[in-house]
Amino acid sequence: MATALTIDDIRSSIAERRTTAGALAEDFYSRIRKKDPEIGAFLTLCEERALAQAARIDAMAADGKPLPPLAGVPIAIKDVIVTSGVRTTAGSKILDNFIPPYDCTAVARLETAGAVILGKLNCDEFAMGSSTENSAYHPVRNPRDKSRVPGGSSGGSAAAVAAEMAVATLGSDTGGSIRQPASFCGVVGLKPTYGRVSRYGLIAFASSLDHVGPFANSVKDAALVLRTIAGRDPMDATSADVPVPDYVAELEKPVKGLKVGVAKEYFGSGLDDEVRAAVEAAIQKLAELGCEIVPVSLPHTEYAIPTYYIVATAEASANLARYDGVRYGFRAKSSALSQMYRQTRDGGFGMEVKRRIMLGTYALSAGYYDAYYLKAQKVRTLLTRDFEEAFTRVDVIAAPTAPTVAFKLGEKVNDPLAMYLADIYTVTANLAGIPGISVPCGENHEKLPIGLQIFGRHFDEATVLRVAHAYEGGAVRS
Repeated sequence: MATALTIDDIRSSIAERRTTAGALAEDFYSRIRKKDPEIGAFLTLCEERALAQAARIDAMAADGKPLPPLAGVPIAIKDVIVTSGVRTTAGSKILDNFIPPYDCTAVARLETAGAVILGKLNCDEFAMGSSTENSAYHPVRNPRDKSRVPGGSSGGSAAAVAAEMAVATLGSDTGGSIRQPASFCGVVGLKPTYGRVSRYGLIAFASSLDHVGPFANSVKDAALVLRTIAGRDPMDATSADVPVPDYVAELEKPVKGLKVGVAKEYFGSGLDDEVRAAVEAAIQKLAELGCEIVPVSLPHTEYAIPTYYIVATAEASANLARYDGVRYGFRAKSSALSQMYRQTRDGGFGMEVKRRIMLGTYALSAGYYDAYYLKAQKVRTLLTRDFEEAFTRVDVIAAPTAPTVAFKLGEKVNDPLAMYLADIYTVTANLAGIPGISVPCGENHEKLPIGLQIFGRHFDEATVLRVAHAYEGGAVRS
């Protein structure tokens, strides 16, 4: 079985009976058993479910029936996304024994489209982290250099695609958790507009910032997955009733004449020289493809990190109050209810989760609500207005995805502030709710991947994908 498989390759191979979905699934499980002990991307496999779905696809192919768009495609799911009958831990000991009774809407839509779900992917606990070292089970290693992190919190999702243990994966992005690991692992990662993809079945970290989105080896495959999972969902009141375009058809539209904004705030101090050079070369490539490069300013960017970590921790402190040992998950043994609460949370939550709950509770407390949380929400509005103003002049904005390449395992684990700054170029898109993608744009001298980030207007993933696809094709040809 060739390793550079695309969604189109798989679908046509099954339709033409050159392979079967069952054989393909078995091949990917062989890859996982061979590669994953060194990488640690998977937490749970669901072979029975996967092979049953593969058998349904093979029966359709044998009968000559039209195959659904993702027929037989091996996909894996970040473990903050619930799956019926398959253990879902959110990377936390407090949910170690949790078996959800229903599927996330995005997962249900993937399976309806014919995808074969291989299993659940490792992540930072409750998606809180930038390196996947905060998993309660084990860290994930970067397939490009196993001494380095894959990024986070969707590190398992990025690593599984990079190591060719899945053709595509789902992750979640609260402050960059799809785009930053995509950059570190050298794959494509897409965060849609807030409301474009249903959050029903996504275990909440920060409800106004959380997004579900795909990882893939190509922009076209990411577009195919997004087209499948996007759209209004009556089970999620925050999902938007906005028409979903044919993202794949939009890819082939020309980019000549599109205006690409470049914000000076994303190219200041702290940006690695080799990352800067690679991203500037990628922007020059877009110019060669016919795009017009336009300087823009996003003046409130310097306040993005403190704003994000006030809003995100405040929402996390509210969302994680439900883990009390009473309804589901881990429960400490104690004769007193209040003691059971304390011992359950102390034993079930890791250090980073506790830190964020405490920070959020402090920011929401009566004496500090106005000084911190209310002020952060006002700055969030200013950040959103920065983007709205810029998008009156340009079609997309190009920037680095991360200030550095993947760092060493353990390098920042004891320095939370340094870890938080790894998200400096990604959190703005979550605060504003706009779409963003990371696409590989080169390597540093150690052959470590570098990512180009492209932002777009609300619900204009089509243009973001089109520009990324044009760059991807132009970079391959050059």
